[in-house]
Amino acid sequence: MAAATAAAPPPAVATALSALLRRGASRSHSLRASRPRCVSSDAVTEAEPAPALGRRGGHAGTRLEEAVPAAEGRSRVDAWISARLGGGGVSRARVQASIRAGLVAVNGRPVSHTVKGGDKVSCTVSELQPLRAEAEDIPLDIVYEDEHLLVVNKPAHMVVHPAPGNANGTLVNAILHHCKISTFTCLARSPIYDECPESSDDDVDVFDVDQFTIGEVSSEVREAIVRPGIVHRLDKGTSGLLVVAKDEHSHAQLAEQFKLHTISRVYISLTCGVPSPNSARIEVPISRDPNNRTRMVAAPANSGHRYAKHAASRYKVREVFCAGGSALVEWRLETGRTHQIRAHAKYLGNPLLGDETYGGTKSMALSLLRPRTPSKYHGDLSNLVSKIDRPCLHAALLGFKHPHSGKALEFSCPPPDDFTEVLDELRRVTPMSDGQDSDSAAQV
Repeated sequence: MAAATAAAPPPAVATALSALLRRGASRSHSLRASRPRCVSSDAVTEAEPAPALGRRGGHAGTRLEEAVPAAEGRSRVDAWISARLGGGGVSRARVQASIRAGLVAVNGRPVSHTVKGGDKVSCTVSELQPLRAEAEDIPLDIVYEDEHLLVVNKPAHMVVHPAPGNANGTLVNAILHHCKISTFTCLARSPIYDECPESSDDDVDVFDVDQFTIGEVSSEVREAIVRPGIVHRLDKGTSGLLVVAKDEHSHAQLAEQFKLHTISRVYISLTCGVPSPNSARIEVPISRDPNNRTRMVAAPANSGHRYAKHAASRYKVREVFCAGGSALVEWRLETGRTHQIRAHAKYLGNPLLGDETYGGTKSMALSLLRPRTPSKYHGDLSNLVSKIDRPCLHAALLGFKHPHSGKALEFSCPPPDDFTEVLDELRRVTPMSDGQDSDSAAQV
């Protein structure tokens, strides 16, 4: 981890952060009354030609019977099979579906996670297993919309896309109703993602339904398939900005921008304690926690995590509360691994306030806040912390090039009420001399 000087923020996020950091004459004054709800800006740039959209085949019933060359080391079985069938259009997601269906064997036995030199691998590519989502009349906070895309301010506690056992009440259900599309069919997220710790969880949509030839599915399913949709994800507990594609070209273009890390993403969070130094770049790989399959863990090179993936984040302390009991921190992502900010914050020793999964428990928050505040505020702090029911993390800015016009678009949105109420209360109980704004944030 190396310290770094944060680059000057783009105009929209500078405006949003200035509003957040503005103290004003009355320190308990609600931020919501003093700033616009959302901000957008754009700058015209030369339109870029659209890349051709390739159609990847993927054929149900395709067979692979092959031995792993003796000289090869260990590798994940889905990656190994995908490398051999990829030329025929069979994606890794399709191979993973085949594994889940029991259609892959190594040395005649049900598949294990890895293969090695000399192993004999057999695979039959599975049929498409669609996940159907119905349109639901769920209110959407739409920040921007045109015929090609939609930018939504996702509320906390809303799941982005349906999954087995969680087919209703998601952002996808709401978008389908808004866009007047009656059904949506996509690949269900495979449990293999939870079983294989080296799964890549970059922010590109895993549904990827355009990898299948239309001839493979029934006419009923064929009519329901909608290739455009969610391009990236936010955790259930995270609020903020998310872009949705309405057409195939937009989906491909936006997905490419995410893969190339040219999307601008800025998050704000409240942490337990204050990260030190005030601003830094964290380049620590992330892997699935072997002791808790629903959690990720920052895994330095010498940690022994074989399947850790490259992850890099930049952070900057914007404001300090309660003599170091908490801080408002800005995050900029260079990569988009699952739970990246949450895992990196824990790695720093400063988990996000309210992030029970990564150590930001209520007891930890109180143990840091109460000793640093006058006793007259202890009851208020206990009441405040008891109400926090999600990680205090908000996607405040999103910037990208419009997939059709090439215009640079930028959107910013302040955090929701639950976040700002905690922020306001922390400011209220912090002596004026303790809090630090923007570049003057003190190291603690």
